[in-house]
Amino acid sequence: MAPSTSSVITLHINGEKYTLPVDHRTTLLDALRERLDLTGSKKGCDQGQCGACTVLLDGRRAVSCLQLAVAAEGREITTIEGVANGDRLHPVQQAFLDLDGYQCGYCTPGQICSALGVIEEHAAGWPSAVTADVRPEAGAPPLSADEIRERMSGNLCRCGAYVSIVQAVARAAETQAGEARTAKSEEAAA
Repeated sequence: MAPSTSSVITLHINGEKYTLPVDHRTTLLDALRERLDLTGSKKGCDQGQCGACTVLLDGRRAVSCLQLAVAAEGREITTIEGVANGDRLHPVQQAFLDLDGYQCGYCTPGQICSALGVIEEHAAGWPSAVTADVRPEAGAPPLSADEIRERMSGNLCRCGAYVSIVQAVARAAETQAGEARTAKSEEAAA
């Protein structure tokens, strides 16, 4: 008897559970777009080179065109549709809007998901290829324009909005750091 080439899987996406049958060769991107109608993640190159399909898997960036849907089962998936808090935009989304971090908008969902990952990776002290001191005790370097450009380098913008994207990521990181400091102060005062 030949082994089955499909399975019924449950994906945890943006806080919801979706159960669906998939061919084992189905990418996460195709499952999101074609099976679940979550079309925010874009199919750009379909080779993992442009970043238009970037989502977060367990909080870490992943190009969904190279991720098999069956391998994402049991992991927490966040797409652009799950970034905002109701009607309130996430600070990264607001910064992209305020600073024109988009032109045609095709790459924007992937850019925003990648920026979320970048900010978390930086806050956790992960070095990049341009980090001067990579010793763990050195801590996170300043999130300079060079750091942001390097960390976002897997996301291409065909319109060339890179200057605004870097500014938006920097502003969002500052906003999130400020919100974290405020929350910490409020906890200490309570």
